[in-house]
Amino acid sequence: MASRNGSNNGQSSQDKTAPAAWHGLAIDAVCDQLECDRTGLSHDAVIARQSEYGPNSLPTAKPKSALVRFARQFNNLLIYVLLIASSVTAMMAHWIDTVVILAVCFLNATIGFIQEGKAEETLRAIKNMLSPSASVLRDGQRKTIPTTELVPGDVVRLEAGDRIPADIRLFMVKNFGVLESALTGESLVVTKNADPVAREAALGDRKSMAYAGTLVTTGQAQGLVVATGFQTEIGKINRLLGDVAALTTPLLRQMSQFAKILTGIILLVAVMVFAFGVVVQGMSIDATFVAVVSLTVAGIPEGLPAILTIAMAIGVQRMAGQHAIIRRLPAVETLGAVSVICSDKTGTLTRNEMTVQSVWMPDCNVDVSGIGYDPHGGFVVSGVEQDADDIPGLALLTRAAMLCNDAKLVRKDDAWNVLGDPMEGALLVLAMKAGFDHDRLDETVPRLDVLPFDSSYKYMATLHHDHAGHKLIVVKGAPDRLVAMASHQRNSDGQDHEIDREKWTAGIAGLAAQGMRVLAVAIREMPASHQELTFDDVENGLVMIGLLGLVDPPRPEAISAVANCRQAGIRVKMITGDHGITAQAIGAQLGLENTERYLTGPEIDAMNQADLQQAIETTDIFARTSPENKLQLVMALQAAGRVVAMTGDGVNDAPALKRSDVGIAMGISGTEAAKEAAEMVLVDDNFASIVNAVREGRTVYDNLKKSITFLLPINGGETLGVLVALMMGVVLPISPLQILWVNMVSSIGLALSLAFEKAEPDLMARKPRNVAEPVLSGFLVWRIVFVSLLFMAGIFGSFELALMQGASVETARTVAVNVLVAMEVFYLFSVRYLGGTSLTLRGMVGTRPVLIAISSVFVLQLIFTYVPVMHFLFETRPVSIAAGIGIIGAGIGLFVILELEKLVIRVVTDRIGKT
Repeated sequence: MASRNGSNNGQSSQDKTAPAAWHGLAIDAVCDQLECDRTGLSHDAVIARQSEYGPNSLPTAKPKSALVRFARQFNNLLIYVLLIASSVTAMMAHWIDTVVILAVCFLNATIGFIQEGKAEETLRAIKNMLSPSASVLRDGQRKTIPTTELVPGDVVRLEAGDRIPADIRLFMVKNFGVLESALTGESLVVTKNADPVAREAALGDRKSMAYAGTLVTTGQAQGLVVATGFQTEIGKINRLLGDVAALTTPLLRQMSQFAKILTGIILLVAVMVFAFGVVVQGMSIDATFVAVVSLTVAGIPEGLPAILTIAMAIGVQRMAGQHAIIRRLPAVETLGAVSVICSDKTGTLTRNEMTVQSVWMPDCNVDVSGIGYDPHGGFVVSGVEQDADDIPGLALLTRAAMLCNDAKLVRKDDAWNVLGDPMEGALLVLAMKAGFDHDRLDETVPRLDVLPFDSSYKYMATLHHDHAGHKLIVVKGAPDRLVAMASHQRNSDGQDHEIDREKWTAGIAGLAAQGMRVLAVAIREMPASHQELTFDDVENGLVMIGLLGLVDPPRPEAISAVANCRQAGIRVKMITGDHGITAQAIGAQLGLENTERYLTGPEIDAMNQADLQQAIETTDIFARTSPENKLQLVMALQAAGRVVAMTGDGVNDAPALKRSDVGIAMGISGTEAAKEAAEMVLVDDNFASIVNAVREGRTVYDNLKKSITFLLPINGGETLGVLVALMMGVVLPISPLQILWVNMVSSIGLALSLAFEKAEPDLMARKPRNVAEPVLSGFLVWRIVFVSLLFMAGIFGSFELALMQGASVETARTVAVNVLVAMEVFYLFSVRYLGGTSLTLRGMVGTRPVLIAISSVFVLQLIFTYVPVMHFLFETRPVSIAAGIGIIGAGIGLFVILELEKLVIRVVTDRIGKT
């Protein structure tokens, strides 16, 4: 019996007894397995099987409630730190600060809630791919029933335009073609037949099967339903999607680790200070607790999550301008960490437009210029461009290719599109390049009869007359088949000779070795009395006139994009449903790193995990892959520590898109299932847009790192200032309220300007960052400690100097706050270039956001210092002009020290590099 869907959970109740491969069984063996025949099921048998198998549908898991999903967004330590900060400010009755911090928490939670809800659309998008009705044979009568009522053993009739309702083993086929791109990724129509194929055949090679969710393009067929619901190939993809866990992004993992460390340090220091104040200093518990609260407020970078969100949002806007739409905010930064891009071939790396690139005749090879369906181009022989009219054989061949053809080429909105088979569309384009017009040719050499293409005889033939009594048969099809049917060959000069089959076999092999699909064209002249076309007319006596080599050419911009990826240390791997030789040829044209070998889906299936892990390191081309293979490859790369971006457009790509670190769907050709599973959608289906998005992702991470490097020393300096004052038992140089003013007004405002920084010049020359490294590298830890000490010295030094000059505590604190802010401003200029010097015109002038932020902070500090109401709220006092000059001098001093530090580090690094 067949695999069955249980009515309760959709899982198979007979997986153990299901045949391994329906496509490999003769139809009588299929009937024996299903306990049915080709006349259809009886009513009683249908009822029994519906109870046993359940409905032919793809049930989805019950979604979690909105409340649970929203509450889950707060399960993050960084959010916990923020909530603690809001509690601290609430205890201090700073309600505005409390509201602001909580607003940041709710903003992050809302974004996560919305995006998680969108992910559930993936399964619904796949579910909607199934046809709503099916034509079946039951009780000896043809009936149309809802697709959900289909069961294994049903006999289904299929016609052009139908969406296939279940997995079907075909037993009667007539010129039957199916578009399986949504399932296999292959853009060409697949011609089906009823003969069994090898049990190990890849999904795209199972010619005896028609799969649920794919589309019938030509002909008719009948077949037996062998799998429904979850047991169909599309159902397996649905099940894979349900099993695949979405990964968190590298940055969120790093920020979570960072938050744990920071929280632990702050709490540890707070406990130690509390114990020191009560036990050693003999301070009261209340006074000590207030001091500890001040220390905690000083240590927490309240604005960091907001800056994180805003920096990624800016990246989203920039990427939208580069034709990349981000659906999930954290994916912006993840793109910057990508070390491997697994790309589909058709339509992403290539144009998805078949093109005749080479014409082979027995005594002449012709290169064809122009790509895609745009009928502009020419013919080149031995490096010299020639007109088709100058080569009689070429003119005949291109004319014949247009005559034996059912496609149409139409122009709409300055773009050429094919109505019909893409390969036949390429033949029309070839003939138009030779100067032929389809409508005029139909009038001058009308068609009298046709033998449609059928996979059993592998050719199409048409009969034409020219109004002068001449009759001509044109045949196109599989080269080996036509060569066997031919007796003569025509050279390029129009002269006929006895056929040289070895030469034609070599010509076919030569084109195929270049990754081309090869099509042969032959003719036969008939007497004027001939009115009908029969198989006997074409089975022998043909005159071979040439071979056509067709390719789906690489996008020119994809070639340069692959080169940019290699420069940036990003490995590009092609994963396609196409044949290996074709993929290998395209990979070589694209400039992939290793094109000497390729792996096929069946070869991947035969590998154990260790072998696959080793093979994927040295292989960049994977052909005839299944959805499971794509998922295997992504997981193997991730297990090796790679950050993987995966592109795709079909429902077959959805599980791998969801599992990858960044799933990238095609906006034009992509299915809804692919788009819903992805984090990013390419508006133009162009691989080059991915590289632009990677550049923006790296910029986002750089700017986040600069923001962190900017904020933490400020908080560190404030914390050390409070800590030293408590340990020494002296007055705090800055009050808790003043610390909040600096953190929430000047620090966040200045740090936000860093989120708008443009990419540094060497950005795409760097290797991908190691995501296992913490956010705070050894250099950044040194910088934070060093700058924190400088900030502490500036705060304490200015405060003590003011007191020594006879200023009140309030005035001294005002000076200390302004020194802190001045040092922040000059530190901002320094941190814009962490490794390089900031003593450049661009570095000193700054960007527009930087200048706006500094101007705003300057105005706010004037208000803070000189407006009476601020004196009341923050206990500030006006400062003299002399004090103001000293404040600016402190900022300049910090800048000079940091530039000297950069110089020393560069000199030491260069010397180490040379040794």
